[in-house]
Amino acid sequence: MAPTIPQCSASDDIDSMYAALDEAGCLVVHDMATPDEVAAVRSELDSHMRAAVVGDDKPEDFYPGHTRRLIALMHRSPAMRELMMHDTIGQLNDRHLLGNCKKWIVNIAAALEIGPGARDQVLHREENLFPYWEPPRPNLILATMWAMSDFTSDNGGTQLVPGSHRWDGNRVAEPDEIVRAEMPAGSVLVWLGGTLHGGGANITADDWRYGVVLTYTLGWLRQEENQFLSIPFAEAMELPADVRMRLGFDQDYGGGLGLYDPRVLAQSD
Repeated sequence: MAPTIPQCSASDDIDSMYAALDEAGCLVVHDMATPDEVAAVRSELDSHMRAAVVGDDKPEDFYPGHTRRLIALMHRSPAMRELMMHDTIGQLNDRHLLGNCKKWIVNIAAALEIGPGARDQVLHREENLFPYWEPPRPNLILATMWAMSDFTSDNGGTQLVPGSHRWDGNRVAEPDEIVRAEMPAGSVLVWLGGTLHGGGANITADDWRYGVVLTYTLGWLRQEENQFLSIPFAEAMELPADVRMRLGFDQDYGGGLGLYDPRVLAQSD
Protein backbone atom coordinates (compact mmCIF):
# COMPACT_ATOMS: atom_id res chain seq x y z
CA MET A 1 0.00 0.00 0.00
CA ALA A 2 1.34 3.44 -0.95
CA PRO A 3 2.16 5.69 2.02
CA THR A 4 -0.18 8.59 2.75
CA ILE A 5 -0.30 11.65 4.99
CA PRO A 6 -3.24 11.42 7.42
CA GLN A 7 -5.69 14.32 7.30
CA CYS A 8 -8.13 15.68 9.85
CA SER A 9 -10.07 18.79 10.83
CA ALA A 10 -9.09 21.29 13.51
CA SER A 11 -12.29 20.31 15.34
CA ASP A 12 -11.28 16.64 15.67
CA ASP A 13 -10.38 15.05 18.99
CA ILE A 14 -6.82 15.99 19.97
CA ASP A 15 -5.93 12.49 21.22
CA SER A 16 -6.90 10.85 17.93
CA MET A 17 -5.09 13.63 16.11
CA TYR A 18 -1.85 12.97 18.00
CA ALA A 19 -2.25 9.21 17.60
CA ALA A 20 -2.33 9.64 13.81
CA LEU A 21 0.65 12.00 13.94
CA ASP A 22 2.64 9.63 16.14
CA GLU A 23 1.92 6.69 13.86
CA ALA A 24 2.70 8.34 10.50
CA GLY A 25 5.12 11.03 11.69
CA CYS A 26 3.09 13.66 9.81
CA LEU A 27 -0.44 15.02 9.64
CA VAL A 28 -2.43 17.66 7.73
CA VAL A 29 -4.94 19.60 9.85
CA HIS A 30 -7.55 21.55 7.87
CA ASP A 31 -9.27 24.84 8.77
CA MET A 32 -6.65 26.06 11.21
CA ALA A 33 -6.46 29.66 9.98
CA THR A 34 -9.31 31.73 8.57
CA PRO A 35 -9.00 33.53 5.21
CA ASP A 36 -8.74 36.82 7.14
CA GLU A 37 -5.87 35.48 9.27
CA VAL A 38 -4.03 34.24 6.18
CA ALA A 39 -4.55 37.62 4.50
CA ALA A 40 -3.25 39.45 7.60
CA VAL A 41 -0.03 37.41 7.70
CA ARG A 42 0.57 37.92 4.00
CA SER A 43 -0.08 41.66 4.29
CA GLU A 44 2.25 42.11 7.28
CA LEU A 45 5.06 40.20 5.59
CA ASP A 46 4.52 41.49 2.05
CA SER A 47 7.17 44.22 1.91
CA HIS A 48 9.73 42.00 3.64
CA MET A 49 9.08 39.07 1.30
CA ARG A 50 9.32 41.29 -1.78
CA ALA A 51 12.72 42.49 -0.51
CA ALA A 52 14.02 38.94 0.03
CA VAL A 53 16.69 37.78 -2.39
CA VAL A 54 15.70 34.97 -4.75
CA GLY A 55 18.97 33.12 -5.39
CA ASP A 56 20.00 30.96 -8.32
CA ASP A 57 20.05 27.22 -7.86
CA LYS A 58 23.28 25.42 -6.99
CA PRO A 59 22.89 21.62 -6.79
CA GLU A 60 25.31 21.40 -3.85
CA ASP A 61 23.36 23.88 -1.70
CA PHE A 62 21.11 22.62 1.08
CA TYR A 63 18.54 25.34 0.30
CA PRO A 64 17.30 25.25 -3.32
CA GLY A 65 17.21 28.44 -5.37
CA HIS A 66 14.15 30.18 -6.81
CA THR A 67 12.88 30.58 -3.25
CA ARG A 68 12.27 33.55 -0.93
CA ARG A 69 13.11 33.03 2.74
CA LEU A 70 12.41 35.30 5.70
CA ILE A 71 12.90 34.96 9.46
CA ALA A 72 12.23 37.29 12.45
CA LEU A 73 8.52 36.73 11.90
CA MET A 74 7.58 37.19 15.55
CA HIS A 75 8.69 40.82 15.19
CA ARG A 76 7.30 41.36 11.72
CA SER A 77 3.87 39.73 11.95
CA PRO A 78 1.55 40.12 14.97
CA ALA A 79 -0.96 37.92 13.12
CA MET A 80 1.62 35.13 12.92
CA ARG A 81 2.30 35.50 16.64
CA GLU A 82 -1.38 34.77 17.20
CA LEU A 83 -1.21 31.63 15.05
CA MET A 84 1.98 30.60 16.86
CA MET A 85 -0.12 30.33 20.03
CA HIS A 86 -2.90 28.24 18.42
CA ASP A 87 -4.35 25.88 21.04
CA THR A 88 -4.37 22.81 18.77
CA ILE A 89 -0.65 23.16 18.09
CA GLY A 90 -0.07 23.77 21.79
CA GLN A 91 -1.82 20.54 22.74
CA LEU A 92 0.13 18.54 20.14
CA ASN A 93 3.36 20.02 21.50
CA ASP A 94 2.34 19.10 25.05
CA ARG A 95 1.82 15.49 24.04
CA HIS A 96 5.01 15.23 22.01
CA LEU A 97 7.52 17.26 24.02
CA LEU A 98 6.53 17.57 27.68
CA GLY A 99 7.83 14.11 28.50
CA ASN A 100 11.35 15.49 27.97
CA CYS A 101 11.06 19.05 29.28
CA LYS A 102 9.23 21.35 31.66
CA LYS A 103 8.42 23.91 28.95
CA TRP A 104 8.77 23.90 25.17
CA ILE A 105 9.62 26.95 23.04
CA VAL A 106 9.68 28.21 19.47
CA ASN A 107 12.68 26.89 17.59
CA ILE A 108 12.41 28.83 14.32
CA ALA A 109 9.78 30.88 12.48
CA ALA A 110 10.38 31.32 8.75
CA ALA A 111 8.29 32.31 5.73
CA LEU A 112 9.05 30.42 2.51
CA GLU A 113 7.87 31.09 -1.03
CA ILE A 114 8.93 28.35 -3.45
CA GLY A 115 8.95 29.64 -7.00
CA PRO A 116 8.77 27.98 -10.42
CA GLY A 117 11.99 26.15 -11.24
CA ALA A 118 12.86 25.25 -7.64
CA ARG A 119 14.19 21.71 -7.26
CA ASP A 120 13.41 19.15 -4.58
CA GLN A 121 15.28 19.82 -1.36
CA VAL A 122 17.45 17.05 0.06
CA LEU A 123 15.44 14.99 2.55
CA HIS A 124 16.45 15.66 6.13
CA ARG A 125 15.22 15.60 9.72
CA GLU A 126 14.56 18.67 11.86
CA GLU A 127 16.35 16.91 14.71
CA ASN A 128 19.58 16.79 12.69
CA LEU A 129 20.28 20.09 14.47
CA PHE A 130 21.18 17.92 17.45
CA PRO A 131 23.46 15.14 16.11
CA TYR A 132 24.51 13.98 19.57
CA TRP A 133 21.84 11.27 19.51
CA GLU A 134 21.56 8.68 16.74
CA PRO A 135 18.18 8.26 15.00
CA PRO A 136 15.61 7.39 16.11
CA ARG A 137 16.15 10.16 18.66
CA PRO A 138 14.14 11.12 21.72
CA ASN A 139 11.27 13.54 21.04
CA LEU A 140 13.10 16.85 20.52
CA ILE A 141 11.14 18.86 17.93
CA LEU A 142 7.63 19.25 16.56
CA ALA A 143 7.34 21.12 13.27
CA THR A 144 4.47 22.89 11.53
CA MET A 145 3.96 24.42 8.09
CA TRP A 146 1.10 26.91 7.81
CA ALA A 147 -0.26 27.09 4.27
CA MET A 148 -0.51 30.73 3.16
CA SER A 149 -1.47 29.50 -0.32
CA ASP A 150 -2.73 26.20 -1.69
CA PHE A 151 -0.10 23.42 -1.65
CA THR A 152 -0.08 20.98 -4.57
CA SER A 153 2.24 18.23 -5.73
CA ASP A 154 3.31 20.48 -8.63
CA ASN A 155 3.91 23.83 -6.90
CA GLY A 156 6.31 22.71 -4.17
CA GLY A 157 4.14 20.77 -1.72
CA THR A 158 6.43 19.56 1.07
CA GLN A 159 8.00 16.12 0.60
CA LEU A 160 7.49 13.73 3.51
CA VAL A 161 8.35 10.11 4.23
CA PRO A 162 5.61 8.72 6.49
CA GLY A 163 6.98 6.33 9.11
CA SER A 164 10.59 7.49 8.75
CA HIS A 165 10.62 8.89 12.30
CA ARG A 166 11.09 5.31 13.44
CA TRP A 167 13.97 4.50 11.08
CA ASP A 168 17.65 4.34 11.96
CA GLY A 169 19.94 6.94 10.41
CA ASN A 170 21.27 4.69 7.64
CA ARG A 171 18.02 3.89 5.88
CA VAL A 172 17.43 5.86 2.66
CA ALA A 173 13.91 6.59 1.43
CA GLU A 174 12.88 4.97 -1.84
CA PRO A 175 11.03 7.15 -4.39
CA ASP A 176 7.74 5.34 -3.77
CA GLU A 177 7.98 6.09 -0.04
CA ILE A 178 7.96 9.88 -0.57
CA VAL A 179 4.64 11.73 -0.47
CA ARG A 180 4.00 15.39 -1.35
CA ALA A 181 1.73 17.36 0.94
CA GLU A 182 -1.36 18.81 -0.71
CA MET A 183 -3.62 21.13 1.30
CA PRO A 184 -5.60 24.35 0.91
CA ALA A 185 -4.57 27.70 2.36
CA GLY A 186 -5.37 27.87 6.06
CA SER A 187 -4.32 24.27 6.68
CA VAL A 188 -1.32 23.20 8.73
CA LEU A 189 1.08 20.37 7.99
CA VAL A 190 2.50 18.94 11.24
CA TRP A 191 5.46 16.57 11.34
CA LEU A 192 7.70 15.10 13.99
CA GLY A 193 11.34 16.12 14.29
CA GLY A 194 12.51 12.68 13.23
CA THR A 195 10.45 12.52 10.03
CA LEU A 196 12.34 12.81 6.76
CA HIS A 197 11.07 15.76 4.74
CA GLY A 198 12.14 18.55 2.40
CA GLY A 199 10.79 21.35 0.28
CA GLY A 200 9.19 20.16 -2.94
CA ALA A 201 10.10 21.00 -6.52
CA ASN A 202 7.93 23.63 -8.19
CA ILE A 203 7.27 22.54 -11.77
CA THR A 204 4.54 25.10 -12.49
CA ALA A 205 4.92 28.09 -14.79
CA ASP A 206 3.91 30.85 -12.39
CA ASP A 207 2.50 29.46 -9.09
CA TRP A 208 4.53 30.49 -6.03
CA ARG A 209 3.87 28.21 -3.05
CA TYR A 210 3.77 30.19 0.20
CA GLY A 211 4.12 28.64 3.65
CA VAL A 212 5.26 29.62 7.13
CA VAL A 213 7.36 27.15 9.11
CA LEU A 214 7.05 27.22 12.88
CA THR A 215 9.00 24.57 14.75
CA TYR A 216 9.09 23.99 18.50
CA THR A 217 11.70 22.35 20.70
CA LEU A 218 12.47 21.43 24.29
CA GLY A 219 12.99 24.50 26.45
CA TRP A 220 16.49 23.42 27.49
CA LEU A 221 17.80 23.11 23.93
CA ARG A 222 19.38 25.93 21.93
CA GLN A 223 16.93 27.51 19.48
CA GLU A 224 17.76 27.35 15.77
CA GLU A 225 16.66 30.98 15.42
CA ASN A 226 17.92 33.29 18.16
CA GLN A 227 14.65 34.87 19.21
CA PHE A 228 16.48 37.22 21.61
CA LEU A 229 17.97 38.92 18.53
CA SER A 230 15.04 38.44 16.14
CA ILE A 231 12.71 40.68 18.13
CA PRO A 232 13.71 43.94 19.87
CA PHE A 233 13.98 43.40 23.62
CA ALA A 234 11.67 46.27 24.55
CA GLU A 235 9.04 44.91 22.17
CA ALA A 236 9.36 41.42 23.62
CA MET A 237 8.82 42.75 27.14
CA GLU A 238 5.52 44.30 26.03
CA LEU A 239 4.14 40.98 24.79
CA PRO A 240 1.76 38.88 26.91
CA ALA A 241 3.58 36.65 29.40
CA ASP A 242 2.56 33.41 27.66
CA VAL A 243 3.90 34.66 24.32
CA ARG A 244 7.19 35.74 25.90
CA MET A 245 7.51 32.33 27.51
CA ARG A 246 6.91 30.61 24.18
CA LEU A 247 9.69 32.68 22.61
CA GLY A 248 12.09 31.75 25.41
CA PHE A 249 12.04 34.98 27.46
CA ASP A 250 11.47 33.20 30.75
CA GLN A 251 13.11 31.36 33.61
CA ASP A 252 13.08 27.76 34.76
CA TYR A 253 13.00 25.59 31.65
CA GLY A 254 14.30 22.71 33.75
CA GLY A 255 16.68 22.68 36.68
CA GLY A 256 16.91 26.47 36.95
CA LEU A 257 17.80 27.14 33.30
CA GLY A 258 17.30 30.70 32.04
CA LEU A 259 18.08 32.55 35.25
CA TYR A 260 18.01 36.36 35.28
CA ASP A 261 17.76 39.03 37.97
CA PRO A 262 14.44 40.93 37.74
CA ARG A 263 16.09 43.93 39.43
CA VAL A 264 18.42 44.31 36.44
CA LEU A 265 15.54 43.83 34.04
CA ALA A 266 13.63 46.63 35.76
CA GLN A 267 16.50 49.02 34.99
CA SER A 268 16.29 48.30 31.21
CA ASP A 269 14.97 51.09 29.00
